[in-house]
Amino acid sequence: MGSKILVVEDERITAEDIKSGLESAGYQVPALVSSGKKAIELAGEVKPDLVLMDIKLKGKMDGIEAAGQIKLRYDIPVIYLTAYSDEYTVQRAKITEPSGYIIKESTGLLKKPFEESELHTAIEITLYRHKMEKDHDILLAAMLKNINEGVIATNVDGKIKLMNTVAEGITGWKIEEAMGKDLRDVFTPLNHIIKTFKDLRLKNEISADDTLLRSKKGQSILVKCNFKVIKGDNTDINGYILVFNRIMA
Repeated sequence: MGSKILVVEDERITAEDIKSGLESAGYQVPALVSSGKKAIELAGEVKPDLVLMDIKLKGKMDGIEAAGQIKLRYDIPVIYLTAYSDEYTVQRAKITEPSGYIIKESTGLLKKPFEESELHTAIEITLYRHKMEKDHDILLAAMLKNINEGVIATNVDGKIKLMNTVAEGITGWKIEEAMGKDLRDVFTPLNHIIKTFKDLRLKNEISADDTLLRSKKGQSILVKCNFKVIKGDNTDINGYILVFNRIMA
């Protein structure tokens, strides 16, 4: 069976057209959705491999807000398929870290030179990249289990992606609960060390000794920590990594 694609589009004729093209290419389209709220609900129920998201939707929630929620809750990649290409909209969309942004005409048709074949290429590239990232995270998580220090990794916005069992034991948070949360909500000393993650980008690294962590259960635990920027080969910031130890009295 082909990959499952959830289509979120407020124009029914356009949605049916997209569904027909995707199914002809071998994909599964489990549902057509016209509102952001319903898109979030169905993303959790049908667990699609990818979401094609229009920005203008029915209801109060637009596609950008819905895409952000879907990525945060379920880590499902999103490709925007929209007629909106103004700078403000594009900048808002970029915050949700989409896997693609394809422009269509106001009639709902794909805008030249974005033909159906190019949409399918974008989908395949996104699915492949997401699988590689998942495989990398699984391998990294397995490696982290063998480290005797608490380790938490985040994305560039400081949202938790991974943590090892030592970190779970010290903070009282399970990875399933902490995933997608702001690191400062889980590792509370950071609230006093940095106000924004942009502060760290200028320093690259922050260390703190003898600082109090308040665990999920309300315990005060003395820890020392080291917080670093993760940079890629092109020096772009990919996220942050926190390494910490409990200080025994």
